[in-house]
Amino acid sequence: MQRYFIPRFIDQSIEISGDDFHHISRVMRMEAGDNIICCDATGKTARVEITKITNESIFASVVEWIENSSEMPVKITIASGLPKGDKLEYVFQKGTELGAFEFVPFIAARSIVKWDEKKGAKKVDRWNKIVKEAAEQSHRNILPVVRTPVTFKQLISMSEPFDHKVIAYEEDAKIGEKSNLARTIKQITTDQTMLVVIGPEGGLSENEVRLLQNAGFVSCGFGPRILRTETAPLYVLSAVSYHLELMR
Repeated sequence: MQRYFIPRFIDQSIEISGDDFHHISRVMRMEAGDNIICCDATGKTARVEITKITNESIFASVVEWIENSSEMPVKITIASGLPKGDKLEYVFQKGTELGAFEFVPFIAARSIVKWDEKKGAKKVDRWNKIVKEAAEQSHRNILPVVRTPVTFKQLISMSEPFDHKVIAYEEDAKIGEKSNLARTIKQITTDQTMLVVIGPEGGLSENEVRLLQNAGFVSCGFGPRILRTETAPLYVLSAVSYHLELMR
């Protein structure tokens, strides 16, 4: 059954417009009486029945509330140093499928790509569309947040309230460090938050790692191999999912 994200339920009814209206009415060619799944910004989920289709909107009413959730028991934020090409789009798509709660691109010392504020709004809109499609496909209950890229200083500042904070640091992997990530994951409990910082293609600089450690981050090797910037987020999301969802 098709799944769509809406701002909120109004009692037992909803109204759908914009791109989702076009997809339901023009692409899927649904009619009054057809059922779809809808999720709001809080994760509230229901099977709804289409009651009316106008030229601009679709109206539907709740048939049944769905209690089961596909969300991770912890909220994981992935902070990625701006990489080249479409690597971030890959992280957003696959990270959403694997359960990430939020994505924070940041401008790292070794980021080759320069963030253009004038063109940035269109890029962020595209990123959100990628995340939305991935969330619908993977039957998420909430829509992950994609933030506008921040500076490294802003990243440090926003990291303060997180319960667990780790850095993917390739120099640690090179010397065989392989216990810090496992130790951190074992300490995580339900409803806590975790921030994972991953550098761009050239990795994080020594100064950036030092500043992050001073802010309470734990430096980790993500296994015995050196991972690409677009692979590391998927590694840690899979590791957390295995420990907290499959092993419990």
